Amino acid sequence: MKVIAFNGSPRKNWNTATLLNKALEGAASQGAETELIHLYDLNFRGCISCYACKTRDNKSYGKCAIDDELTPILTRVEGADAIILGSPNYIGAPTSVMKAFLERLLYPYVVYDTNMSSLFKKKIQTGFIYTMGSSESWMKEMKYDVTPQYIEGVMQMIFGSAESLVVNNTYQFEDYTKIVGTRFDPVEKARIRAEEFPKDCEKAFDLGVRFAKQIIADGGTTNY
Repeated sequence: MKVIAFNGSPRKNWNTATLLNKALEGAASQGAETELIHLYDLNFRGCISCYACKTRDNKSYGKCAIDDELTPILTRVEGADAIILGSPNYIGAPTSVMKAFLERLLYPYVVYDTNMSSLFKKKIQTGFIYTMGSSESWMKEMKYDVTPQYIEGVMQMIFGSAESLVVNNTYQFEDYTKIVGTRFDPVEKARIRAEEFPKDCEKAFDLGVRFAKQIIADGGTTNY
């Protein structure tokens, strides 16, 4: 039972990475083999619209034809029983690195048929953990909640299962006194970090536990 997490944040030890590690700890507590991949460590780019993955009788049909450091990672996804993605919110969307990863991960499996069917050969558990410094009310006011819903829908369509965990009001800066940002209340931010973020970590842990238990219940991954 293998669970792979992908960190789309440039920081390896901050909010997003912490939550991903908690999710992996949850999966490991149920016997899963786990791995965390930091996307910023890899040299790759997004989709180049070559359409090799969509071309009839092409050797790259159903898979990305670009050959770079992401290529072997995409192959390993096909052997995973669950994947968990994580990214901070950068201007209403995942980071550019995570967006490039999503293009390369998701698009080759989409078939342009009536049902927009999937070429991924099995059903796996998938999740996406989003982090953002803004409050939940601000997220909804700015329509930032639309992106998680859309990506979850695409992942559901391709992999057969998907869920999102959105974590608001994260502690963005190590020292708020050095930041130009009067909209932030450092005292309140510190309180949320101390009282609420541990609860978010528990939610991430539970997500990992839930994924692993579902994999066990299914007897492993299920072929289409």
